[in-house]
Amino acid sequence: MERTHTGGHPEADEADRERAARVWQGMGTLVLERYNRRKAVADALGMSFNRVRALRRLAGGPITLRELAERLTADPPYTTVIVDDLVRRGLAERITNPADRRSKLVHLTEEGEAKAALATGILMTPPDALLALPSEDIRALDRVLTKLLG
Repeated sequence: MERTHTGGHPEADEADRERAARVWQGMGTLVLERYNRRKAVADALGMSFNRVRALRRLAGGPITLRELAERLTADPPYTTVIVDDLVRRGLAERITNPADRRSKLVHLTEEGEAKAALATGILMTPPDALLALPSEDIRALDRVLTKLLG
């Protein structure tokens, strides 16, 4: 069946739509259920996954609390609770913002950087089932995901 383009998006036939829905559901099951690394990383670091997310967002360098809240898609009061806990744990510090001495930046301590790196390592390690695939399947997945991610 020939595909037409409307609004810049190809129209899929019904079989393609069903296949795409099955693929999408399968991707979600793989990442969010079967090989969900959130519990593993939270257990390894001894903190909630939201705190782990904050550590990883702070690994890029000092940012304001407001910027962190935006990156976490969380409200500022909840982000303050998270940062307070990271500070209590010795993983983060608040420092004066050199660009605006009235505001503070949040940055990781050396221990916080090490924990963020550990978290990233856990989260980015592919499951054994993926590593066991034939290389041509891994290349095909890589090609498709690269295309989907733009």
